[in-house]
Amino acid sequence: MTEQPAGRVTLATIAREWARIGIIGFGGPPAHITLLRRLCVDDRAWLSADEFEDGIATTNLLPGPASTQLAIFCAWRLRGLAGALLGGACFIVPGLIIILGLAALFLTRDLPSWVLGAAAGAGAAVPAVAVKAAAGLLPASWKRTGQQRSAQARWMAYLLAGGAAAALLGPFLVVILLACGLIEVAARRPDLPRPAGQRLAALPLLAVPVAASAGLGAVAWVAFKVGALSYGGGFVIIPLMQHDAVVTYHWMTGAQFLSAVALGQITPGPVVQTVAVVGYAADGLLGGLLAALIAFTPSFVFVIAGGPHFGRLRSSRRVQSFLTGAGAAAIGAIAGSAIPLSSELTHLWQAGAAAAAAVWLLALRRGVVTALLGAGALGVIAALAGAPVGH
Repeated sequence: MTEQPAGRVTLATIAREWARIGIIGFGGPPAHITLLRRLCVDDRAWLSADEFEDGIATTNLLPGPASTQLAIFCAWRLRGLAGALLGGACFIVPGLIIILGLAALFLTRDLPSWVLGAAAGAGAAVPAVAVKAAAGLLPASWKRTGQQRSAQARWMAYLLAGGAAAALLGPFLVVILLACGLIEVAARRPDLPRPAGQRLAALPLLAVPVAASAGLGAVAWVAFKVGALSYGGGFVIIPLMQHDAVVTYHWMTGAQFLSAVALGQITPGPVVQTVAVVGYAADGLLGGLLAALIAFTPSFVFVIAGGPHFGRLRSSRRVQSFLTGAGAAAIGAIAGSAIPLSSELTHLWQAGAAAAAAVWLLALRRGVVTALLGAGALGVIAALAGAPVGH
């Protein structure tokens, strides 16, 4: 394919290509990264391989959906602010349209039993998807610890703390993640100034619910936490989102939330899109659009404001230390989220679907989308056979 110098990439080209990736990007971050690399490095040579790998490494340092931030970063490198805004929007919107359409279907009352069965079946596979996501992140995180026994012991403690927090603490999960990061910074740099401890003491404020008890104010607050505080990827925020959507605000049932997470996995785009389903459950289409806007805005801010400083961010020992601690806790939280997610399974046949998904994902190491579709098909069969499938 003909190479095009980065300086001559038009906004129309960015809109077309980023929207194409947004439409065909099924399979989560690995698929998104592969498609972006093929476009920007292999086919068009807009970015060098080193530039692209630097983008991957740096966006993984940021809270929020890393593959979405990588899409914004690549467009920013090609056409600055306008490219970042346009490319990011074109990457996000196709999946958003699809997931809002599916939300309108699955959250409708008096659904046919086979649709309820498909939702319940796909939802049953979600805990296994969480465990698979955590397992995929383990090797790289363990490598960060180095060879010191003390560092490895701390890593294991962070992993356990994150898992326990996801299973037991709900809205305070983010506090644990940030605390683990700051503890690791202090452990590796004992000469840190005292204000770090003061910041740690203030962390619980992040988990205090917003004054609004319902409505769009609450939707905006939940979406902000999803977009700005999801260290370790979108799945780590699932326990917090579940607590807000099901327990705090009662926007949806636990079974509906499982279906929402499944929708976030089978549609193109990041699992953070689940927040659009939560917003839709809270306040219809306006709530879904607001939730998506608020959740993705931090990613644009992080990339556009931080892009010129990414080199210093990557070379910072404090940042790397923080991510060693927070990253391990995030992985534990992703795995631990399987516990509250599993507690929402209400029908006996769902245990069989969950077990089949676990074998497919963890033993056979097959894909997430096929696992969810297969579990959904089992749910349809269960519904047609007369098994209970209601929320």
